[in-house]
Amino acid sequence: MSTVQIRPVSAADHAAWLPLWRAYLHFYETRLPDDVSQVTWQRLLDPAETTNSALAWIDGKAVGMVNWIYHRSNWSVENSCYLQDLYVDGSQRGKGVGRELIEHVYAVAREAGCAKVHWLTHETNATAISLYEQVAERPGFIQFRKPL
Repeated sequence: MSTVQIRPVSAADHAAWLPLWRAYLHFYETRLPDDVSQVTWQRLLDPAETTNSALAWIDGKAVGMVNWIYHRSNWSVENSCYLQDLYVDGSQRGKGVGRELIEHVYAVAREAGCAKVHWLTHETNATAISLYEQVAERPGFIQFRKPL
């Protein structure tokens, strides 16, 4: 089996990141205007922003992506890390790529001094939930939201 390499995105990675980003949005049956994706990409590259991204590579091909955001918390002195987006190409699922991307976020968040990493997934995403229950705790909170 080929080795997975995880590395932060660079400006040269846009052509590798964008298809994974679009596939992720498609998976969640979501469409975003192109300008939102463009701004997201620019934020991921801007060191002044708190949002970050890394790609998983196998044999020179990007097969997974993870985007995360550092943020303040009222429940700790240290920042928290929100793992906002995680996607692995369908042909690579079940090979440990998702776990490696999560472990990467754990490592960079720990290095950044964060108190925790947290994320959401859809309740129907049984495959992902199976992995998440192995690498994190499930606190039982239910999300509510109101688009503005």
